[in-house]
Amino acid sequence: MKEKVGTLLNESTTARWIALALISSTMFFAYFFVDVVAPLQKDMESLYKWSPEVFGMLGGSEFFLNVFAFFLIFSGIILDKMGIRFTLITAGLTMVIGAALKFYALTTGFAESGLATSLGSFLPGIPASAKLAFVGFSIFGVGVEMAGITVSKTIVKWFKGKEMALAMGLEMAVARLGVFAVFRLSPIFNEAGGPSNSVFMGLAFLCIGFITFFIYTFMDRKLDKQMGVTSIGADPEEEFKVSDLKKIFTNPGFLAIAGLCVLFYSAIFPFQKFATDMLASKLDLDVKTAAAYFSYFPIGAMVLTPFIGAFLDFKGKGASMMLYGAILLTISHLIFALVPAEVFSVPIAIGTIVILGTAFSLVPASMWPSLPKIVEDRYLGSAYGSIFWIQNIGLFAVPILIGWALNASNPGVSEQITAGVVDAKYNYTVPELIFASFGVLAFILSIILKRVDKKYGYGLEIPNKKK
Repeated sequence: MKEKVGTLLNESTTARWIALALISSTMFFAYFFVDVVAPLQKDMESLYKWSPEVFGMLGGSEFFLNVFAFFLIFSGIILDKMGIRFTLITAGLTMVIGAALKFYALTTGFAESGLATSLGSFLPGIPASAKLAFVGFSIFGVGVEMAGITVSKTIVKWFKGKEMALAMGLEMAVARLGVFAVFRLSPIFNEAGGPSNSVFMGLAFLCIGFITFFIYTFMDRKLDKQMGVTSIGADPEEEFKVSDLKKIFTNPGFLAIAGLCVLFYSAIFPFQKFATDMLASKLDLDVKTAAAYFSYFPIGAMVLTPFIGAFLDFKGKGASMMLYGAILLTISHLIFALVPAEVFSVPIAIGTIVILGTAFSLVPASMWPSLPKIVEDRYLGSAYGSIFWIQNIGLFAVPILIGWALNASNPGVSEQITAGVVDAKYNYTVPELIFASFGVLAFILSIILKRVDKKYGYGLEIPNKKK
């Protein structure tokens, strides 16, 4: 039985924004680590002998356990059964452990160890450092995706009926700031001590993020106490059941958003892994300068996302926002693909990055607050876990596909880079066309989503804030 006090903690404006700040700061550090070696593709290839396929496999490895071992489905169930506090601490520890393994893979100590020798005999075409990094990044991926779905449910807990889309937009903005920071700072850390130093700094940041998660749990415990939640689970009549997964996967609104999610994110996150080298190759720039230019991509998303969230809270139009985002996504990748190198300039590059950043604001800012309108609260965590699992299928496969396509469409370039040929560079036309095709499919699916919303009355076009 729940026995609420007069004024709940989440009714305090100050308290709920402090809670948001704590959980958002952890996601800042998590997003920093996700792309910590993204600006260092050429260094990974020359120093560690990681080909484009291997570099793509690293990006895909983050999602391996989530996809094939169904850890994201389990994460959602754990969240609904065990609660926010348990899941946040578990996610934080998992991220730190996985990051530590990835760091160790790039150290001299590992290279000289017996473990490196043992791993070298298994799949000899892949460097031992990459194999251990894959394992570490897979474990980290379990933690970061578990954190993502838990943060989403946490925001619903504190902001539902209030400024929910704005809060989700601000959380995403802080996370995007982590992407900006990594493209600025990772090359600097790399200059000071190589790629392993960049990964070490990312690990140190994650340890700080774990602390902010831990601090938040005290606020969560107090809110639960006020709400009369004395046990881990919910009331028996509201408790999540595994059979509820069938309701999630037969929900047409969920399926439409899940499909849009995997297409959209497959054209964004894998692109981030290769964007620095793409700009450096097309504009004939050094890596540090190219990374600095691309860092403006998350800044645009960071600035726009809260405003879009506020618009959705007060005006609505969530399904329409996803449609507009898909259009901008397609346009930006077509520019990267089809504008010739002799015409492609820094202003064109930055303008295209701004267009992509705008798309990156429109879709996530409208997508995540839409899910609570489609599924019931009691299995909201599992719904987030399921949609992240579907998303992770794309995020696992696409970096590998892009790495293969890059190498296949540039025969001999990888060997030149490994041999130290200064002017060797890749042509990214084929990978960019692949990314653009995801945008086209997302546009088609966003039209389907609008029709589904109209048919079933989910209210995706209706404002989130209750009057």
